[in-house]
Amino acid sequence: MDNTRTENIGTLVVLGATGDLTSRLLLPGLGRLLTEQPERRISLIGADVAPRDGRQWAEVVRAAFDSVDATGPAVEHTMAHTDYLVTDASSAEDLGQVLASATGIPALYFALPPGVTARAVRALHQHEIPEGTVLALEKPFGLDQAGAAELNRELTSLVPEDQVFRVDHFLGKSTVLNILGLRFANHLFEPLLHRDHVAKVEIVYDEILGLEDRAGYYDRAGAMVDMIQSHLLQVMALVTMDAPLSVHAADLRAAKTEALRAVRPFAGDPAAAGRRARYTAGTIGERRLPSYAEEEGVDPARGTETLAEVTLESATWRWAGVPFVLRSGKALGTARREIAITFRGVPHLPSGLDGAIPPTVLRIGLGPDAMTLELNVNGPGDPFVLDRSRLTAEFGTGRLNPYGEVLNGLLDRDPSLSIRGEAAEQAWGIIDQIRAAWQTGRVPLEEYPAGSDGPGRWASTG
Repeated sequence: MDNTRTENIGTLVVLGATGDLTSRLLLPGLGRLLTEQPERRISLIGADVAPRDGRQWAEVVRAAFDSVDATGPAVEHTMAHTDYLVTDASSAEDLGQVLASATGIPALYFALPPGVTARAVRALHQHEIPEGTVLALEKPFGLDQAGAAELNRELTSLVPEDQVFRVDHFLGKSTVLNILGLRFANHLFEPLLHRDHVAKVEIVYDEILGLEDRAGYYDRAGAMVDMIQSHLLQVMALVTMDAPLSVHAADLRAAKTEALRAVRPFAGDPAAAGRRARYTAGTIGERRLPSYAEEEGVDPARGTETLAEVTLESATWRWAGVPFVLRSGKALGTARREIAITFRGVPHLPSGLDGAIPPTVLRIGLGPDAMTLELNVNGPGDPFVLDRSRLTAEFGTGRLNPYGEVLNGLLDRDPSLSIRGEAAEQAWGIIDQIRAAWQTGRVPLEEYPAGSDGPGRWASTG
């Protein structure tokens, strides 16, 4: 953390307090944080358009805290200092009442759809923002590169850049530090993570879940925006970036931003670099899923993809020419969440050694966090026959869940896990090129049955 900061947040304001994000993720994350840090004192204001009173809000907060067994003096302090304000987040008058109700330095958490967040930011310009105020936004940050740039201009005219938290809970601090520790604390791996030794890198987040009542958001985002534009590109930055001077906010964020500046569609061809598909009716386990186009709340005419795959390249001395395959999809037959680094094959195998010799693969799990190194070794029977062996290690998960980690940084005003404005714009610039090729019709929207591994003609990964 930046040691020049002396004042932490006094009041956490959740705009969009009645939404699913707040009750399912934010409040439980806060409960875990307060349990682990019993000395912390924080007030909590829920704000939304729904007509609730303070008692009803307190019941929601208590239920969320109970869901993670949150206890202790910090929890009870927050329960005694929480309130609910009926608030239209796009109303300057309502937001003024919210700011006036906050004690100490406020943090405004926009648990809102992107369009509402943009209107709320504009409305805040009619007020003098308290010094030190933190603004926290959920992805997506804008809807394209131009929109992200405009949003960033509006945000940084309210508060300095290091007080804007562009939240990516996917990069909960333990996950970030696991990747950095593996890369930069082990001389065994770091020299090998280089174009001379690596054949390809896959960053995959495949889910067996379907739409799960999220049509209102997902049908306007799709797999590309929901996962690749934000989460997976940030993971790619962690894999490709040069070693930062430190893991403090300024150094870490600068290294990630510089890494994203080097990313481009593989071979400079946006049309060839992306594929898309959506699921049709099928079965996953004992669940029968309808076709995505028939899910409630879906507009089939949008052509929203539920599976996206892009092949990118880091145009740097270290990584040039190595394909990075980023893939994410829903309603697939197998849940796969990992970074898979495939090394080049051996140049020569001495005669007399038999057996398959697939390349060495380093797999870094993205929940649960673990590492597996797949190697070729002499078999347990005939020593001249090669066999496959796996070395596995589990990473520490940390005491906090991902939203607990996010809120910890937010309340301490430490933006280490936050994405810089330039990085958000750069990520959109990469994806906008590929989406533009999709919109021309050069990249078809393919289909795959729910419960399968994707369209039959796609080359399998893994």
